[in-house]
Amino acid sequence: MSTDRLPRLLVLVPYLQARPGVLVADVAADFGVTEVQLRQDLELLWMCGMPGHGPGDLIDLSFEGDSVTVTFDAGIHRPLRLTADEALSLLVALQTLAEVPGLAERDVVDRALAKIEAAAGTPAKALSGLTVHLQDRAAQRPGSDEHLAVLRQAVDLQRALDLTYYVAGRDETTQRIVDPMRLLLVEGRSYLEAWCRRSGDVRLFRLDRIDAVQLLAEPARVPEQALPRDVSTGVFQPSAEHDAVTLRLAAGARWVADYYPCERVTEVGPDLDIVLRVADRRWVRRLVLGLGTEVSVLDPPELAAEVRQEASAALAGYDRGIVSSA
Repeated sequence: MSTDRLPRLLVLVPYLQARPGVLVADVAADFGVTEVQLRQDLELLWMCGMPGHGPGDLIDLSFEGDSVTVTFDAGIHRPLRLTADEALSLLVALQTLAEVPGLAERDVVDRALAKIEAAAGTPAKALSGLTVHLQDRAAQRPGSDEHLAVLRQAVDLQRALDLTYYVAGRDETTQRIVDPMRLLLVEGRSYLEAWCRRSGDVRLFRLDRIDAVQLLAEPARVPEQALPRDVSTGVFQPSAEHDAVTLRLAAGARWVADYYPCERVTEVGPDLDIVLRVADRRWVRRLVLGLGTEVSVLDPPELAAEVRQEASAALAGYDRGIVSSA
């Protein structure tokens, strides 16, 4: 979930409670999102509520034409009373949230922490002395703290950046000038969203793949057509423009169908046939080579030929190594 979606979801319920029958288009305009995104938020709210998760425990919404009304708020109107364990869990969650790169309104999180500590009393205050360590690779990489500080400064000051960036799909390091837009946390990883002048498009740069970053004196020049990407369904969003690849997965590789977005999945006896959309075939070649006999390339035939060629080259190199070592 992106860092701007959670605050929006938390505010949506009281906003809708104060405006029964409000038009969906007006809500989307007030929150600065598209109607499609807002309807996705409302669908998610519809599945939230009190423990038990029966029909009477969840937030209920009523849609009439293009308007929406909250008909049941799952107890949100009642004053919140926390047990010591609940207060500790909330403190840990807020401390984790406070460490999210690019978090907007950090002072709001700090005030919430202080209020919970004050309301929960001395035991919670003692427990709140713990430190939360995020297990994000970007936080563990040498120099990542300095990179993050520069990225935050660039976003705040709207200044261009010079990035040295590792592209895993092509296994190469690139140099590029980017105009930063925002920092995101998606699926547990931190990203810089920016206009890339080299590619002429909006790109997401994983923080743990940034080798070096320099804040430039020139202002960021984000074109009007550069729109923030909808990352609610993940970072990679396949399109019809990407190459279609059909793979047959044996039992040991069936996890691929769950891990990567598939256009089609078909049971073929004990195996699976999947269709993937890929932006760069070099990535899928490495995937197939790594899975060995657990996967076969059915289409396109030129990809199968490329995989055979790379596998033969690897085996030839291995044989030469064995001979020379003998």
